[in-house]
Amino acid sequence: MKVAYLGPKGTFSEEAALKYFSDEEITTIDHGTILDVLEAVAEERVDKGIVPIENAIEGTITMTTDGLTNYEVWVEGEAILPVTLHLLTVEDANLENIKEVWSIPPALAQCRTYTRELKAETKHYSSTAQAAESLKNEDRLDAGAIASELAAKTFGLKIAKSNIQDFEGNSTRFLILSKKEAAKGVAEKTMLLVTPTEDRPGLLAVILNVFSSLGVNLTWIESRPTKVKLGTYRFFLEAGEGVHEKNLQKAITILETYGYDVRVLGSYNAKHL
Repeated sequence: MKVAYLGPKGTFSEEAALKYFSDEEITTIDHGTILDVLEAVAEERVDKGIVPIENAIEGTITMTTDGLTNYEVWVEGEAILPVTLHLLTVEDANLENIKEVWSIPPALAQCRTYTRELKAETKHYSSTAQAAESLKNEDRLDAGAIASELAAKTFGLKIAKSNIQDFEGNSTRFLILSKKEAAKGVAEKTMLLVTPTEDRPGLLAVILNVFSSLGVNLTWIESRPTKVKLGTYRFFLEAGEGVHEKNLQKAITILETYGYDVRVLGSYNAKHL
């Protein structure tokens, strides 16, 4: 089974893919962007895809939500990966000599206290894994990369300082994607995309009242611009029950009656990695 993920090798996305599909034989295929992963799934060049949707500290990954709007894919699962960040160096480097710290901007932001203690300059990369790979290739004794334990193993770097993030309990939520709807079964969550077909006051309030009146719990709400007109939005919603539950079906029907376009993006269970 071919599984697409956001590369390069050594990213948290690869780690999530390997852990989620640990009981299956898979071939992981790295892609340059989240949209590339979505496209590969939509065009059936791979069997599954895995993309980050939300981080406990940084919030929603908007490239993923926007991509879900544009590609016909089905969310069949959710993976929650604890995120632990480490300072990686080449084997002969000493912490007291570190003058630069490299990583993706969100990782640098999450480790700001430690980088300030080092009094090191920061350098931005497109991923934690790319920073680690560049450090290995350049063999710099005065630089370190903030990345995962998997990145350290992948690129032959040592963990000079572990658990350097400012906040404990950080995690990232990933979506498991396929082209077609999975076989019907018991699911604990459903993701919806609700788009108003006209602009009028109280659009979001109406949506929330419909779910509330039917006792359907919404566990996640995210608004994104329609990109048609300034100030107009579509809403991503996650309901805490499967799509085939009676009250959720009622809510969808009522919203459609009120003139909302409702697209079911997937119905799935969560897996803690």
